[in-house]
Amino acid sequence: MADNFEPLILAFCCNYCPSCSADLAESAKLQYPPNIRIIKVPCIGAVGTIHILKALENGADGVCLMGCLEGNCEYSTGNFRARKRVQYVKKLLGKLSIEKERLEIYNLSAAEAHRFCKLAGEVTETVRTLGPIPLKIDNSKI
Repeated sequence: MADNFEPLILAFCCNYCPSCSADLAESAKLQYPPNIRIIKVPCIGAVGTIHILKALENGADGVCLMGCLEGNCEYSTGNFRARKRVQYVKKLLGKLSIEKERLEIYNLSAAEAHRFCKLAGEVTETVRTLGPIPLKIDNSKI
């Protein structure tokens, strides 16, 4: 593993609370790792197993889902469905001999910009420690 490895982390963020936290962090000039690529989704409950696996297959070294606080989902149970889905995908990753720590789920409110930055830093450090994901496909050879 190269000492200068910088992981690519894909963060699926609910368009409500977590996206507001990320926007608030940016407007307050708070720092979080540039390794995080935010994809806003209507609800993390809409992020399917295939989305997570394709993200890892196509270049992400780690994936996190950031949703509203449990019980405060705009779509009622989206974050509960997402938590079950993440547990399922972690089992799949284990069967593929890929570290389950490459996938995490978090719940935060719209005003938690500092927590957003902290979580982004934690997930980046975890994945940096794991190294590059062995699943990446070299599309240039296809």
